[in-house]
Amino acid sequence: MSRLASTAGRLAAGSTTLARHRTARLTAWVARGRRTDLTGWRASLGCWARLLLLAFAVYLLWCVTSAAPNLMWLLTAAWLTAAWRAGKPTPQQALADTPAAPRDEAIRALLLDLMGEASAVHLRTVLAHLQEHGQWEGRTVSDLRAHLEALGIPVHLKVKAPGSKVPTRGVKRADLTPSPASAPVASTAPSTAA
Repeated sequence: MSRLASTAGRLAAGSTTLARHRTARLTAWVARGRRTDLTGWRASLGCWARLLLLAFAVYLLWCVTSAAPNLMWLLTAAWLTAAWRAGKPTPQQALADTPAAPRDEAIRALLLDLMGEASAVHLRTVLAHLQEHGQWEGRTVSDLRAHLEALGIPVHLKVKAPGSKVPTRGVKRADLTPSPASAPVASTAPSTAA
C-alpha cells in the first residue's frame, strides 16, 4: 500500500471513528434530557429543547463560517488532526490477521463466558457488557460484527438467545471451538478494547 493510500485510509478511519463518537455523545446528551418523573409528551420536552439548542448551535456555526469563510480552514485542520489521532492503528488490528493469536482465544473465551449455558449470545449483549466495563464506548453492533468477522469468528444474522423473543445478530457456541490450551478469561478482561 502506498504512503498516500495509507494516509488516506487512516484519515478516513479516524473520521469515521470521530463522527461515531461525537454522534454517540450528542445522542446520549439529548437522551439525558428526558424526564423520568413525567409521562407522555411532557417527559420528552427536555429532549426537544436540547435538539433545538443543537440546531441553534449548527445555525450559529453556519453564520460564523459564512461571515468568515477562512475559518473553515481552521476547522478543517482541527478535524484532520483529531481524525489522524483517532485513526491510529491499534495493536489489535495487527493481531486480527493472525487467526491463532492469543487475543483471538481470549475473545472466544469471553463470548463463551457471556453465553453461559446457552447455545448463542446476541452481539448487542456482548456490546452492552463491554461498554459496562468501559470498553467500546461510542461503538455500534456493526463495529463489533466487523471486528469479530475480522478475527474469523462467524456472526449469524438471526440467532435466538435466552431472554430474547426476537432473533438478531449473534454468535453461536458451535462456531467457537477454543483450543484445549486456552485458559478461561474473566468477563471483565479488556480483550476487545479498541
